[in-house]
Amino acid sequence: MNVDHAGCDRIHLDMIDGHVFKNLSFGPAMFKALRPFTKKPFDVHLMATPADSWIEPLKDAGCDRVLIHLTLGDDVARVIQSIHARAMSVGLVLTPQNEASAVLPYLDQIDVINVMTVDPGFGGQMFLHTMMPKVTRVRELIGSRPVDLSVDGGLTPETAKLAIRAGANCIVAGTSIFKADKKNYDAAIKALRDAASFAVQKLPETV
Repeated sequence: MNVDHAGCDRIHLDMIDGHVFKNLSFGPAMFKALRPFTKKPFDVHLMATPADSWIEPLKDAGCDRVLIHLTLGDDVARVIQSIHARAMSVGLVLTPQNEASAVLPYLDQIDVINVMTVDPGFGGQMFLHTMMPKVTRVRELIGSRPVDLSVDGGLTPETAKLAIRAGANCIVAGTSIFKADKKNYDAAIKALRDAASFAVQKLPETV
């Protein structure tokens, strides 16, 4: 996997079943096929229902962390417990429609909060600048807890600076890397790191 050698920290995988959002992507079988090609952790943004029925297949496929939505009709606490029981990390996803305060009941049970800066379901969308106050608020709610704050959607070197300044410490980027000029993934990832480092003089994690 070229992006692995280019220096990313994680591989972020969107799993969409066509019901949650009107799109269809790959699933555990594809993740299992990819697993031998990289030792980088697999993050799965799970957009499939019922969420709890997918946890075991994702574990079997070699995934390391599962990010779930708060408003898909699942018992969130039960799904978190199911993920932890299989020795995987857990993340919560905040869509543009979710309030920052929605994470409060789960802050001591999770490892990452992923704030979407686009409407989930499709790549290549424009970054929603209006989400930056939410990022800042989530950072305040996290406080001293060992919970990462990720921003996902429309990330470029320019918008990465805004996300990091707002409080994020992890950048999820797709289009700006995979559609880089001449497929120069190394340069695309470096540009994101440099931009975020300029924002806070600290290298963030990239996935």
